[in-house]
Amino acid sequence: MKKIYFYDSSKKSKVEFISLVENKVKIYVCGPTVYDNSHLGHARSAIAFDLLHRVLKANGYEVIFAKNFTDIDDKIIKKMKEENKSLEEITNFYIKTYKNDMETLNILPNSIEPKATANLEAMQEMIEDLLKKDIAYKTEDSVYFDVSKDNLYGSLSNQASDEKSIARVEINKEKRNSSDFALWKFEKENDVSYITSFGRGRPGWHIECSAMIKKHLAYTNLPYQIDIHCGGADLLFPHHENEASQTRCSTGQNLAKYWMHNGFVNINGEKMSKSLGNSFFLKDVLKSYSGEVVRFYLLSTSYRANINFNEEDLISAKKRLDKLYRVKKRVYGSSSSLVNKKFEDSILEALNDDLNTSLALSIIDEFINISNDALDKNPKDKAQKQEIFANIEFIEKTLGFGGSDAYSYFQFGIDEISKSKIEELILQRTEAKKNKDFTKADKIRDELSAMNISIMDTPSGVVWEKL
Repeated sequence: MKKIYFYDSSKKSKVEFISLVENKVKIYVCGPTVYDNSHLGHARSAIAFDLLHRVLKANGYEVIFAKNFTDIDDKIIKKMKEENKSLEEITNFYIKTYKNDMETLNILPNSIEPKATANLEAMQEMIEDLLKKDIAYKTEDSVYFDVSKDNLYGSLSNQASDEKSIARVEINKEKRNSSDFALWKFEKENDVSYITSFGRGRPGWHIECSAMIKKHLAYTNLPYQIDIHCGGADLLFPHHENEASQTRCSTGQNLAKYWMHNGFVNINGEKMSKSLGNSFFLKDVLKSYSGEVVRFYLLSTSYRANINFNEEDLISAKKRLDKLYRVKKRVYGSSSSLVNKKFEDSILEALNDDLNTSLALSIIDEFINISNDALDKNPKDKAQKQEIFANIEFIEKTLGFGGSDAYSYFQFGIDEISKSKIEELILQRTEAKKNKDFTKADKIRDELSAMNISIMDTPSGVVWEKL
């Protein structure tokens, strides 16, 4: 296998990836808290680690890819009260919308999608173990994790306390240390709660991921439970630090061999945040741009870098992607042959170097130029067209764009009524040509042109696009 390098957030450096078990990789990504629609931050994380998934598969690895849903949380309870709906009604609705959005972005299906509420027993077992070891302790309001019992606490993030969070809340005098965090929150009035051996309540956020990884993914006979743990950069501390500590103290294993984090989406120079009122819902962007364009745009910046979202750059990204589809149009109807080995190796070499999409996209730009030149010289070369088509299929398989129908891609944004009218005119033109009424056929073509619709007669029928 080719060598792969990733930036490991815990080591603060790029390291060679060596899987725990040969040819197999286990990945866990922190998924959304399902109380609202997906935003661009969700899209950024999903696309970044979908690329990781695809690159590992392209290198021959068997990948088990897990993404959780946090379906019990303060925000969810607040939404329940606002809309007078059950927890299941709220969470099931937003899980469904999230999955639909991910499909639009061409995210590969997850191997496992654990929900917090379906894994309460695993959380209880881990908390009971920590209580027995006196690493966890009970107070009036919660079961807390005693960070002083873990001499490696802070080693993942190089940060030992969440000073901002501590400053925001009233000091709990029952806590042993100010940095101790809640594993289980005891029931409050009008709260969602579950019965356990240590008291009725609901889980803290951090315990959920540790318990679900142990239950669904963990190797039990290795120093690490999984190969790679992923999430947004804002999760490194305290969330991932707390996860790592819980797992280490409960199981004696390290949680993950590698830690990878994606950068923020900034809007107007500020980190995207609901509290700042600048959280762009993905559904709003998708009204004007296809999921494929959004994916291409977000891939145009390194997954680790922050991205300053603006529509000008989104438009530029679309124009760049359009060029790939112009080439695909030129080989429309071709079957694929073998991928050009040099092209395949160059793309993988770029992506194997910490998912270097900037380099990969520049290689694709060069491929577009070379393909257009070759097609200009030999427009009827069947073998050449088949190889170009195969290369585009490889792009879709590895980077997740370029897989749409070449004409349908350019039809985005046309409403169904207009589409029906266009299809009806095309049928009338086809009928006119059958009847050798070429004057009528040309008149219909002119009418379509006036609507900014271009048509092309192919062996498999008439195809059209919006100019």
